[in-house]
Amino acid sequence: MTAVPPPPAVTPPAPRADRDTAPFWDGVARGELVIQRCEDCHELRHPPGPMCPACRSLRWDTVTASGRGTIFSAIVPRYPELPGFEYPYVVVLVALEEGPRLVANLRGAPPGDARIGAPVELFLEDHDGFRLPQFRLVPEGSS
Repeated sequence: MTAVPPPPAVTPPAPRADRDTAPFWDGVARGELVIQRCEDCHELRHPPGPMCPACRSLRWDTVTASGRGTIFSAIVPRYPELPGFEYPYVVVLVALEEGPRLVANLRGAPPGDARIGAPVELFLEDHDGFRLPQFRLVPEGSS
């Protein structure tokens, strides 16, 4: 009987940065969660974009977010299964403490634990040449 080779390592697709999203991905590479802020009305926004949706200003800078928030929504993608993802996995929309919402995976918890309002914290997951923002549940009793 011949041995079956192990499956290839699972690597998600690498993000592609553009002029607007480069500061976000550069921050992730440095270990920070960087959020765009309008220089005129100070509205925070994510995803990054060229214009403030609140006041239409083209002037912006960035702030470093805490990485803490709560689950606003969650889904478990099932079909079609895409290469680079381990199934099942949980995608969450996190309401950050600072206000904006961020989409990422919830890691280290079964799908049934992704409850609306559950506290989460950001961690950065290293892959082959890039990092991805991910979230994990904050254990009960932690602050």
